[in-house]
Amino acid sequence: MAGHVFDADVWEHSPGDPGSWHFLTLPGDVSDDLSVEAGPREGFGSIRVVVTIGSTTWRTSVFPDSELGRYVLPLKKPVRAAEGLHAGNTCRVHLAVE
Repeated sequence: MAGHVFDADVWEHSPGDPGSWHFLTLPGDVSDDLSVEAGPREGFGSIRVVVTIGSTTWRTSVFPDSELGRYVLPLKKPVRAAEGLHAGNTCRVHLAVE
């Protein structure tokens, strides 16, 4: 897959809440590149992407985080379970604009 490859840390939005979302924050340079590559934006400024972590590939969206000035990638529970990811883990991400 062409696109971007980077390492990112998994973080939890509301630690201790069993339904809490987990995310990855994209590096600044990748966030900047996506802003240029994406063209027209979807709702909330999201960008449709294809992501691979380990042996798991899926289509999703990244969302702008105005506090960080970067995009964040939500990690659904099935992806975390398949790849054994928990808050605090670092993973290698392959990401391309769809």
